Amino acid sequence: MKGIILAGGTATRLAPLTKVTNKHLLPIYDKPMIYYPLEAMRKAGIENILIVSGKGHSGHFLNLLGSGKEFGVRFSYEVQEEAGGIAQALGLAEDFADGKNVAVILGDNIFQDNLASAVKSFDGQKGAKIFLKQVHDPHRFGVAEMRNGKILSIKEKPKNPKSDFAVTGIYMYDARVFDVIKTLKPSGRGELEITDVNNFYIKENSMSYEILNGWWTDAGTFDSLLRANMLVAGKGNI
Repeated sequence: MKGIILAGGTATRLAPLTKVTNKHLLPIYDKPMIYYPLEAMRKAGIENILIVSGKGHSGHFLNLLGSGKEFGVRFSYEVQEEAGGIAQALGLAEDFADGKNVAVILGDNIFQDNLASAVKSFDGQKGAKIFLKQVHDPHRFGVAEMRNGKILSIKEKPKNPKSDFAVTGIYMYDARVFDVIKTLKPSGRGELEITDVNNFYIKENSMSYEILNGWWTDAGTFDSLLRANMLVAGKGNI
């Protein structure tokens, strides 16, 4: 299986921290943010990793990460010309995927769980897999509507969430995902939404899921950035 880390976007919610750098290069305790999803990929046994970043700071990622030799993996790079959504960024990885299943992690997701067993079991399988986490603020995320242990649908940033299970930024897809992305139309935000991709697999009954056991957070707001730092530093689950 190949790995894809999505590290684009403008991160306006973290301005002015992101005025002259990419969000994913900001520090989380003692490492740049992007090191965490990279290490999660490596621990899961994924050695071929594509990093998708915005054009403004793509050279910074190359200077920081190089070929991947330091990490014991091999990096490739792709540039997202504009901030057109997670699904659009993922679509840029079609050539890199080369017909293989892919594991995708958003570059601002910091978590404890080891994905090795999930990667091994999903490799070569058809369909998709998402990872859920029970949260206190589900309205910030895509939220899974569930019944009898089955996901019925995912609603993006709902005002009245139907559960408190957030869809984390960890996904696994078969090679059909790129054909699905080509059928999407921009949402009201003007972006191609990963939630629409996930709902496609849900509708065809080929979506599976796991619930993360350890702590998890994104780092896209000042509060969640602070929380990520505290969690990694071992200062408690705030």
